[in-house]
Amino acid sequence: MNILSINNISRMGRDAPLFSDVTFGMDEGDKAAIIGRNGTGKSTLLSVIAGTLNADDGQVVINKSAGVSYLPQNPSFNGEDSIREHIFKSNSPKLMLINEYEDLCDKMSNGLSETEQARFDKLTLDMDSGNLWNYEAQIKSILGTLGINDLSRKMKTLSGGMLKKVALAQVLVEDTKLLLLDEPTNHLDVQTIYWLQNYLHETSRCVLMVTHDRYFLDAVCNNIYELARGKLKLYQGNYSTYLEKKEIEAEIEENTERRIESVLRFERDWLMRGPCARGTKQKARIQHDMQLINREKFAKDKGFQFEVAGRRLGGKILELNGISKNFQKGFAEASQTKTNAPVLKDFSYTFSKGEKIGIFGGNGSGKSTLLNIITGNLQPDSGEIVKGENTFFGYYQQNPVFENLNLTVLEYIEERADVIKMNDGKVLSASLFLNKFGFEGKIQHSMLSTLSGGERKRVFLVRLLISNPNFLILDEPTNDFDIFTMNILEEFLLGYGGCLLIVSHDRYFMDKVADTLFILEDDGSVSGFVGKCSEYLDYLEEKTKAKDSAEKKENPKKEASEKSATDAQKKKKRSFKEQKEFETLEAEIMELEERKSALESEMASSDFEKARIAGEEYNNVASSLEKKYARWEELAELG
Repeated sequence: MNILSINNISRMGRDAPLFSDVTFGMDEGDKAAIIGRNGTGKSTLLSVIAGTLNADDGQVVINKSAGVSYLPQNPSFNGEDSIREHIFKSNSPKLMLINEYEDLCDKMSNGLSETEQARFDKLTLDMDSGNLWNYEAQIKSILGTLGINDLSRKMKTLSGGMLKKVALAQVLVEDTKLLLLDEPTNHLDVQTIYWLQNYLHETSRCVLMVTHDRYFLDAVCNNIYELARGKLKLYQGNYSTYLEKKEIEAEIEENTERRIESVLRFERDWLMRGPCARGTKQKARIQHDMQLINREKFAKDKGFQFEVAGRRLGGKILELNGISKNFQKGFAEASQTKTNAPVLKDFSYTFSKGEKIGIFGGNGSGKSTLLNIITGNLQPDSGEIVKGENTFFGYYQQNPVFENLNLTVLEYIEERADVIKMNDGKVLSASLFLNKFGFEGKIQHSMLSTLSGGERKRVFLVRLLISNPNFLILDEPTNDFDIFTMNILEEFLLGYGGCLLIVSHDRYFMDKVADTLFILEDDGSVSGFVGKCSEYLDYLEEKTKAKDSAEKKENPKKEASEKSATDAQKKKKRSFKEQKEFETLEAEIMELEERKSALESEMASSDFEKARIAGEEYNNVASSLEKKYARWEELAELG
């Protein structure tokens, strides 16, 4: 079934068209991504499709029976809304019904009024007739997997990671067939990203997303749309296939360009000979030559490898001695319970030159806390930090702060340095350096206040790198960056000679850059792992399998018992309707047992006819009792 049809849509950007004459379609089950550099219009295109922005020209048609769910990069919310109110803000009749049913379920422990009870009974029948019990179970499964357990919490109390999970849950639970997702993996922990990757891969819904997560692209998508120079081009296959096709395409175009240039060199020589020579040339051929001269020339992607001249590191770089920090946990998790618990506990480490360390842990585990303690932005409760005299931090924070947004991009960079000395001895002007990092032409003279979120973060990173830090600390540097920028950053970090500490949920980025991990455990301790992020995830999986296997060998009875307990946990609880049935059955069974006893007495009567009638009824009662007992046992097992 066709879900989405895009016909010749166009949209103007800051100085020129962002995209024009974009046409494509998607069917149910299609999974596609839009990739391209920051500023090319990926998010704008997604917004136009979602209907939150208007196209300047063209038409977007979404199948009326499909419905659309849209996750923007920065979802809006009312801080006073509860999680339940935010998630179930939908016009879907099914969701509205389930929300009302669940709301009354929550109130049931305090007792329902007569009106509420009548409404609940009606909703239960509606759930039956609409076959919504499975849908309700799917919603609960999604919320539980995302760690959203207390739906009464106010949106304003949630951390950035939890806000993203709630926004994600909102679009996933909606009864729609088209998902539009703008950077869905930003601010999610690695485990949640892995779950979402599998969910999107398996769902029959149509998915169109913008993401820079290359593992995610590879696992989910069967089509890649590249937005470049205002045009959208389809590459069938996942991200790996896209890269292969781009390489072949670039080679063909480069060879074609070389042949055309060879022809044109001959033609230019002829045109320079004068009117006599040109007079012998056919007019049509001259026109053809001019078309070749004025063609849109193949523009090879400008790779940019750079190493800023670094500061010298001393013998002593940084020592952490017995660092501890306690926080009230709960403000960043799904639970509202607040206890004074260790985020970091007695952590000691001595850094060496050239180390590239990634920090691994779930949302709220204390990753940013550790970085802020190291940089002096936060004091530990105990322990000592000894920084070397020559150690100079460069700290990229998740949400960079700009003191003056009225500066232009070029002015902001020139505040730090007019010229930048490279490691190979070359000197670049601030303007040329910005060109290399994708800030070309008029955008250098644009105010910081007019830039997109991704562009601001990119210019902040440029300024940070040219400050020549010898200890670089990056907290979620990949959020809002395009793949081109990430490739530049990765190349820089691979050649970086100083110390490097990274927090990132991008597995591809972490695998490429970090060779050692700090693992932040639940009890506040920090353990180490020598290897890549993916290797650590594999190690965890193998460790779990080995533990389960050992327990099976050591205690088969325990395994059977745990399996039985697990199976019991997997069984769903009785619904309100089933609970009512369970209670009714108990009363009916008691009545039938009493009737059965009475019939047994009547069957012993000397009155043959009376005994015969009692015997017939007895058989019916016994049969009914057997069925009711069987049903009672089914409901009793649900608990």
